[in-house]
Amino acid sequence: MGIQTGPEDWREANRAMWDERVPIHRASDYYDHEGFCRGRDTLRDFEVAEVGDVTGRTLLHLQCHFGQDTLSWAHRGAAHVVGLDFSEPAIDAARETAAELGYGPDRASFVAADVYDAAEAVPDSSYDIVYTGIGALNWLPDIVRWAETAASLVAPGGFLYLAEFHPLCDALDEETGSRLTYDYFSRDAWVEETPGTYTDFDAPTVNNRSVEWQHPLGDVVSAVAAAGLRIDFLHEHDMTMFQRFAALQRGDDGFYRPPSDRPRMPLMYSLKATRPA
Repeated sequence: MGIQTGPEDWREANRAMWDERVPIHRASDYYDHEGFCRGRDTLRDFEVAEVGDVTGRTLLHLQCHFGQDTLSWAHRGAAHVVGLDFSEPAIDAARETAAELGYGPDRASFVAADVYDAAEAVPDSSYDIVYTGIGALNWLPDIVRWAETAASLVAPGGFLYLAEFHPLCDALDEETGSRLTYDYFSRDAWVEETPGTYTDFDAPTVNNRSVEWQHPLGDVVSAVAAAGLRIDFLHEHDMTMFQRFAALQRGDDGFYRPPSDRPRMPLMYSLKATRPA
C-alpha cells in the first residue's frame, strides 16, 4: 500500500486525455445534457439510499468531471456543493451547467485543481459530506495520500462516501469475467494508447495515452481507516454501470449483471466512513 510507480508524466498525459474528452462526453447521449437539465439527477439509487438526506448539508465532490453528479446533490437539497477536478475544460463545463440551472456560487461552485491539492484549493476547510468515486481511484497512484486528503476535509460528525468499481474486475478476463487472468495485487501502472472514449468508442481523438493503477479493496479500506475515519460500512454490489464483460446483461434498472445461470460476483462497492463528532 502507498505510492505506486509509473511514468513521470502520468498526470500530464491523463489531463490531456480528459481535457480532450470533455466536449465529447458533454455532447453524448450517455450524459444527455439536455435531459439532465430537465431532470437534474444522475445519482444511482444505492448511492442516494446510502448517503441519505443531504438537505441543508455541505458536500464536496472530488474528481467531479463536469459536475452532473455534483449538481444532482444540489438538486436533492444540499446547501452548498463544491466540485473539484483537475481538468479545466471540465470545470468550465460544470460552471456553465450550474448557471443554466440557476445555481449561483453560493449554492454550487467548482474548482480546477489536482485532487491531492484539494485541501488548499477548495473554499472551505471542511464539509459535512465528502463524496467521490465511479471510476476515480484508478487514476491515482497514491491511495494513502488520497485518503489523508479526503479525510482532512470531513467535518466532525461528517463522513466520506465512496462508490467505485470493484478491483476484482481488473483481475478477470474481459470476455466472460469468470477466469482469474491478471494479478489482483499488481502495483504496476497500466499505460494504454486507446482512441475514442466510453461514450463513443469511434470518436476521433488525439490524446490517447492514459495511465491508471489498481487498488485492492483492502488497501482502500485500510487507508481510509488509517486517516482517522471510522468505517461505517463496506458494501459490495453484484451490478455495474457498464458492460464490463461481454457476458454481462443489462437489467430493467439499467445496471449490468451476469446471466441468471452464472454465479454472482462483486462488480462495484461502496464505503462510508465517519469522522467522530
